[in-house]
Amino acid sequence: MTAVAAARPPARPGLPAGFFVFPPVLVIAALFLYPLSLIVAQALSGEAGGFTLSAFEHVLSTTAFANALIHTIEISVAASTGCIVLGLVIALILSFTPFPGSRLVARVIETYIALPTFLAALALTFLYGSAGILNEGLMALIGSKTAPVNFLYSPWGVILAEMTIYTPFVMRPLLAAFSLLDPAQIEIASSLGARPARIVREVILPAAVPALMAGGSLCLLLTLNEFGIVLFIGAKGVITLPLLIYDKAIQEFDYTTACVIAVVNVALSLALYSLYRVVLARYGGQRAGLV
Repeated sequence: MTAVAAARPPARPGLPAGFFVFPPVLVIAALFLYPLSLIVAQALSGEAGGFTLSAFEHVLSTTAFANALIHTIEISVAASTGCIVLGLVIALILSFTPFPGSRLVARVIETYIALPTFLAALALTFLYGSAGILNEGLMALIGSKTAPVNFLYSPWGVILAEMTIYTPFVMRPLLAAFSLLDPAQIEIASSLGARPARIVREVILPAAVPALMAGGSLCLLLTLNEFGIVLFIGAKGVITLPLLIYDKAIQEFDYTTACVIAVVNVALSLALYSLYRVVLARYGGQRAGLV
């Protein structure tokens, strides 16, 4: 026993846990927390320096900020609602009324997740823009010299573009949730005389609630911070919080105002992200199809 113990190398003291934790924490702080702290510091100090809330009081009381906040909330809620409805309809069709090529259609729609958001705005411009396919056809048909369809350059155009990009974020978890649904439940309900609408309402929709809530809250978060679509479409009078930050910082060089609005935007984003995490924690990410 003594010989075996003597042959073993002497035990080395283990490295402290902080040795492995500190480097990634330092990188995160340098890349993310430090720039955010500079924005918060600028918002709380203003041009004169020193702690003050005067910049917040001034900016939050302006009409420009109020309008941007209203536009942001309206567009975000409307686009997210549209994504929920459209995503539910598409998921129901692909899951319960399959047709040749339905899987390919689902894959093509899902690829929108990987595309830059401004591409949706560009595609819609070719379709519904002033010189788009629809307007050129209508102008040739009715002999008009002006474009009869102009909704693209309004809040509705922004909402349509955001729906085009973000609907897959609702459709994907719904498809995952529907794949876990026992087909026997639908067969039993149908054999008892339930019509398709009732089956959807009482059998399918209860199973879709977790995915709808998770996908809808994620869409709210994404549409709240959407910048490329709003800037690319250039809808008249549609200024959202991200676009207002851009205008103040890049065009007017008013960095204090831009930082104040950015702090508000970050606070709203963190609130929605917290809601998203609560939904995932309550219903389970795997069940919602988001893990």
